Amino acid sequence: MSLTRRDFARNSAITGAGVALAGSVGALATAPQALASTDIDAESGADARGGVGYGPLIPDPDGILALPAGFKYRVITYSGRTKLESGEITPSNHDGTATFDGPRGTTLLVNNHELKGPRANWKYPVPLTEGLVYDPAASGGCTVVEVRPGGHVAEWVGIAGTSTNCAGGRTPWDTWLTCEETEDKAGSNGMTKDHGYVFEVDPVDHRANRDPKPLKFFGRYAHEAVVIDPRRGHAYLTEDAASPNGLLFRWTPPKGFEHGRGKLRTLADDAGALQAFKCFDSGGQFVDDLSRATKIGTVYGVDWVDVPDRDAKTVAVRKQFTAGQVTRARKLEGMWWGDGGAYIVSSYARTESPVQHDGQVWFYDPKRRTLTLKVLLGVNPDPSVDAPSTAPTTSPSPRTAASSSPRTARASSTSSAPRTAAGRTRSPATNSTSAPKRSPSTASSPASPSPATAGPCSPTSRPPASCSPSPDPGSARSAAEFNWVAHPRHAS
Repeated sequence: MSLTRRDFARNSAITGAGVALAGSVGALATAPQALASTDIDAESGADARGGVGYGPLIPDPDGILALPAGFKYRVITYSGRTKLESGEITPSNHDGTATFDGPRGTTLLVNNHELKGPRANWKYPVPLTEGLVYDPAASGGCTVVEVRPGGHVAEWVGIAGTSTNCAGGRTPWDTWLTCEETEDKAGSNGMTKDHGYVFEVDPVDHRANRDPKPLKFFGRYAHEAVVIDPRRGHAYLTEDAASPNGLLFRWTPPKGFEHGRGKLRTLADDAGALQAFKCFDSGGQFVDDLSRATKIGTVYGVDWVDVPDRDAKTVAVRKQFTAGQVTRARKLEGMWWGDGGAYIVSSYARTESPVQHDGQVWFYDPKRRTLTLKVLLGVNPDPSVDAPSTAPTTSPSPRTAASSSPRTARASSTSSAPRTAAGRTRSPATNSTSAPKRSPSTASSPASPSPATAGPCSPTSRPPASCSPSPDPGSARSAAEFNWVAHPRHAS
């Protein structure tokens, strides 16, 4: 049985010890900073039952970011308005994000900028900072934002010349893996180098980012998110692709390899083993697509199949497998690590998949090699029934900045904010956020003057219940143009 998005909200309940999520929704409680209480006085912000959470969201008169009572926000970077330390303009299309503890009490925020194709297509591409450029023809990359205890903000380029930097993941050794969601090769779409890789960005050590090197052993495909198993060292990576649907990958490091800062750059392009998943049901029957699961609690066994050509020199990785060789899924996106395994989101499925849905959350147990369906949202046949959300979307994991919620707003913790809108924060590093996916048509096609402006909602392009109205094309209030810091009003 699946849940509607309205059921999801209705089935969430408060207990004296905090938030208890009923049924399948409880799986989301495993994610740090994922809970918000609804039993809170709207004026005082106090939790009447002493539980976690901060209460219902209060509409923002400026239409930027809705927060619980007692909180305020501050825009810290603004595409087209704020400037980098170099004097250049903050680039547009903010996307996957994570926070890190910086030196001297600062908080560092690494931002992806999901810009695809030639630089001329975008008003505010990532500046080509000397020594930090992979492909001078590409418009995407990452910036690093430093928020100091006194509130001063500085921003600089972490990597440039990459393309379609969508999500990624934070590593256990406190770096950011930025993922290119594209398969453009040199000579196509104006590019001078192949794209579709993962790159590592160090938010603290500027020198470590010089001469960017693609981590080719992770494969070349439309990357979305990545998580690292802190115990075994495996990397799990999602592919957001269609025709055919994308794959879930596992990378096994070479024998004797130990992860650490800068260690990935030392590996050969073919280091380790890249494999795609293949699922079987309880009767031993092959499962061709994750959308086949229509009951919460469904458990699949998982095998891992070697990728023939991980660099996709002639054929896209997902097309190298014939029917029956691997399992596929639509919109494999956000991931987080928790409970000794990887939580994996399939954002939705439509007519390209065997069964339609508005979202699945799966849990992969590496010890048992099983994949369990934890959350299933049924298709909303009438998107107009549920009003568009104006709530901030936050990644539920301190180790990833991938999410699969509707694109709205981003709230980030700082050292001056002991609590954030996303949840209880003991350290800035424990609250990472990510702007989620737009509709497929806008993810790869620039628009002017606001490249991140989403098109009209369509049941065939994205989950209907996730849709938000298109902003005014002349407005800079697209979520891809901002960074926010959200904190209690009494905080400095």
